[in-house]
Formats: sequence, C-alpha cells, structure tokens
Amino acid sequence: MASSYLLSLREGLEAALIIGIVLGALQKLDRKELKTHVWFGVAASVVLCLVISILLNILKMEFTGTNQQIFEGSTMLLAAGVLTWMIFWMTRTAPNLKNELEQKTRNVLSTKTTSGLFLVAFFAVFREGVELSLFLLAVNTASNPILAALGAFLGLVSAVILGWALFSSAIKLDIKKFFQVTNLLLIVMAAGMVAYGVHELNEAGIIPAIIDPLWDINWLISDSGNVGSIFKALFGFNGNPSLTEVISYLVYFGTIVFFVRGQSTAKSS
Repeated sequence: MASSYLLSLREGLEAALIIGIVLGALQKLDRKELKTHVWFGVAASVVLCLVISILLNILKMEFTGTNQQIFEGSTMLLAAGVLTWMIFWMTRTAPNLKNELEQKTRNVLSTKTTSGLFLVAFFAVFREGVELSLFLLAVNTASNPILAALGAFLGLVSAVILGWALFSSAIKLDIKKFFQVTNLLLIVMAAGMVAYGVHELNEAGIIPAIIDPLWDINWLISDSGNVGSIFKALFGFNGNPSLTEVISYLVYFGTIVFFVRGQSTAKSS
C-alpha cells in the first residue's frame, strides 16, 4: 500500500503541476474561457489510462506457471526501467518545466486553434497514467492487490489536493526538495523491482541464480510476514535471495545514484 501510495502521489503530482502550469498560463494570458479544453484533455486521458490498466491486469491473469513468472519478471524490469527514465527526466527538466510549458501554451494559442490545448493536457496526463498503470501492475505482484489499489487511490487524491493547494497558494512546498526526496525513495523501489524481476526470472530458469539462497533470514524477518511484506512491497525485500538478485540490486542502486548525483551536480555548477 505504501509503495502504490508513493508512486501515485509522485505521478499524480507531476500531472497536477503540468496541468496547473497550463491553466495558470491561460489565466495570465486572459484566456480563461479555454480552460474547458484542458479539462476535456485530462478527462479523456484518465478514461483511456483506466482502460489500459484494466487490459494489463486482464493480460496478467492469462498467464500461469512459468509463463506467469516470465511475465511478472519482465513487467518488474520494464517498470524499473520506466521508473528510472522518469527520475532522470524530472531531474533534468524540473528547473525549466514552468517556462517550457508556458511557452508551449503561448505557441498553441498563436496558432488560433484550441485542439493544441486539449493535446497538451491529454499527453501530460496520459504519460503519467500509463507509467502509473505499469508501476501498479508490477507492485500488485509483490503485495495485496486490494491494498495496492487503495494506496493508489489515496495517493492520487493526495496529489489532487496538494496540487490544488499549491496553485491556490494555500501552502508553500519546496518542489525541488520534494522531488529530491521522492527520487531517492523511488530509486530504492526501482532497485527492489529489478531484484524481484530477477528473482522471477530465476524461478523461470531464464537467469541463473548461481547461489540460491545466498542467505536465509526468514527466521528473523519473513518476507511473507507482516513486516516482511511491507519491506517486500516497498523495497523488493526477499529473506532468501539468490546471488544474482543481490548483485542486480546493488549494481542498479549504485549505478543510478552515481548518475543522478552527477546530473544534479552538473545542474548546480
């Protein structure tokens, strides 16, 4: 539940920021009558993302046995890859996001057509929605689907409330600091997704385990117990991991932290 909440909050807030900036630009340009086109774009994108999410979950149920392990392992690795791209994208674009979107809104209005506003809103929400659908599909394999869905719902509600509060000046939030903190949490989660994906592909015989298990601490913290289940959903915890699981986790985490820190340092210099 905690992992789906964080993912939904992060994705939802990104979408809320983009839509808020576009609406704010229309306000500045005294074109408030065009806000309806933005909201139509948001609504259309939400509906399409819901359909895609349902189809992905139906597809997941079609697989059993080894095919299911391959599907779940591949989904985990794909979700980790998309999550990594999202972290790098936000780190790179966050400082100039407001200016770029305001300029894009001006460019759309200069064409004298309103369909551009619809498309800006549609694709902003669609990208975040498809990413979230994939993340939740991956999270559902490692946690209770009902709790994951509840966490996602609460995360999206929180994102909407937070986005509204930000643009109504009800609160002040250091967006840069928020994304820095959530980036670190998401890197840890993505590393867990990589390890869990490797675990499933170990089970399917696609990736050799080499040593299995490398250690076993289920007697201390069971990955099927209450605490272990939370760690499993958040960080990909496994009480008896294989050698390739541990290597994949450490290599991914170390590599991504190195490049994110390098990107942040380059921005500040």
